[in-house]
Formats: sequence, structure tokens, C-alpha cells
Amino acid sequence: MFKQLTRLGVLAACMLAATHTAAIQERHSFDVSVTIPVHEAYVLPSEPDWMGQDQLLAWNLVTEQLGRLRKNFDVKNLNGGVAARLGAEPYLYNGRNRIDLQVQFNRVALTLDPIEVVNANDARAGRRAELDIAAIKPDDGYRGGEYYGTVHLVFDFLAP
Repeated sequence: MFKQLTRLGVLAACMLAATHTAAIQERHSFDVSVTIPVHEAYVLPSEPDWMGQDQLLAWNLVTEQLGRLRKNFDVKNLNGGVAARLGAEPYLYNGRNRIDLQVQFNRVALTLDPIEVVNANDARAGRRAELDIAAIKPDDGYRGGEYYGTVHLVFDFLAP
């Protein structure tokens, strides 16, 4: 009988503990969802923090040359290739002197006319392409001063 009372006591204690645990327990349920946009076509800088800031073409004192600006872009077009062109002639200017710039995208020299820079197969899969901006040394050499300029890139998504 003593064993039965002990078992009953243990069982009662377990039930009280379970009831006590249930009394302080909280449960919450909620739905989770997300909408991931389908980007059919884009040309985006791989490092977005540099856009909108002045970019420096470093001056090399030893060689007396201007350095290049190189940045990567992620390119994709599910429906065809990607073409690029310059929106205006790229150059640096200090008020008296001008330094023209050569702009290449994905190793293709850009002009004011559109040219395919990523073919349809590569664009469909998506690829990383390099923007390369270099100074063209003037015939009479570089002249001292502070130069500023803007490079305008225009991308067109080509239809198949």
C-alpha cells in the first residue's frame, strides 16, 4: 500500500509540475512570406557604395601618368544582350585644359553610339563586367591643376 501511495504521490507531483509548466508557457503562431522580385534585366555596380561619389584617378609622381578607374558591374538580361554607349563625351577639365577619357565596358570601347557589350548567352546567365576608365595623354602632356568631369553611361537591353 505504501508503494501505491508513493506512486500516487509521484504521479500527482508530476501532474502538478506539468500543469504548472503549462501555466507559464506561451505559444505564438504566425505566417511568414516573402516576395522576391524577378529581375529580368539589370546593370548594377557590384560595389554600390562608390556611385555618386567623386572617383579619383591617382597621379603617379614617378611616371607622371594618371591611374585608371576600374569597377565591376553585375549584368543580366533574360531576353537578349546588353548594349552600352556614352551619354556625352567623357573628359576632365580644369577651366583651361582638357584631358579626354577612354571608357571601356567589358573590354569594349564605348562611344556615343550603342554597341553590344554583353552577348545574349552571357547576359541570360548573368555575368560580372568591368568598367575601365583611363586618361588619354594630351599631345603636349599633362598640365598641372585640379580637373573634374563626369562620365555618363547608358545601357540598353536588347531584344532577341
